[in-house]
Amino acid sequence: MKDYIADRVCEIAKHMLDTKCTVRSAASKFGVSKSTVHKDISERLKFLSPSLFAEIKKLLETNKQERHIRGGIATRLKYKNSQRYFN
Repeated sequence: MKDYIADRVCEIAKHMLDTKCTVRSAASKFGVSKSTVHKDISERLKFLSPSLFAEIKKLLETNKQERHIRGGIATRLKYKNSQRYFN
């Protein structure tokens, strides 16, 4: 694995643990696709830092359990901000 990829993987993982953010927001922050972030933290991180991988795995599980709640909140705000549905 190239050095710049290994550096990116570790940076993304540390950022996600520090901020408890989602894969999508990490991808936005680092300017890569969410597929790249997901591959970095679910496949490449395992070989680079197993302890960091274990922590990220817990965060991903938490995000997976909460995603239906976040989606519902986003939909509610979308329609709340669109006044034509509530007039």
